[in-house]
Amino acid sequence: MAVAKEADREAVHRACCDDQCLTAVAGTRFDERRIAHAATAFRALGDEIRLKILTLLSRHDALCVCEIQQAFEVGQPTISHHLRVLREAGLVDVTRHGIWAYYALRRNAIKALIQELVGAI
Repeated sequence: MAVAKEADREAVHRACCDDQCLTAVAGTRFDERRIAHAATAFRALGDEIRLKILTLLSRHDALCVCEIQQAFEVGQPTISHHLRVLREAGLVDVTRHGIWAYYALRRNAIKALIQELVGAI
């Protein structure tokens, strides 16, 4: 019975593709570096607080951590963590002035990420 099921799967699989198609698909190469970068950025966007931070930053040239924190009911360490994730994903930049850290949206990085996503469809 197992042999029959395997044969049925192959028949179904082959019904949609010919050998040339299968070879072309199997030979697909990905830009691993670009994919890894996009995956990191998309993971960073998978959190409500981080999305809200990006919304705040999109409305300002730059904001200090203490300014960002005012929009949330979480502590400064939590905001700093989320900003670090966004920075490591390449979605925000930080500029330090003395003891203060100012964060700004990397608009070109956001646009490139959107283009990456649109290019996939």
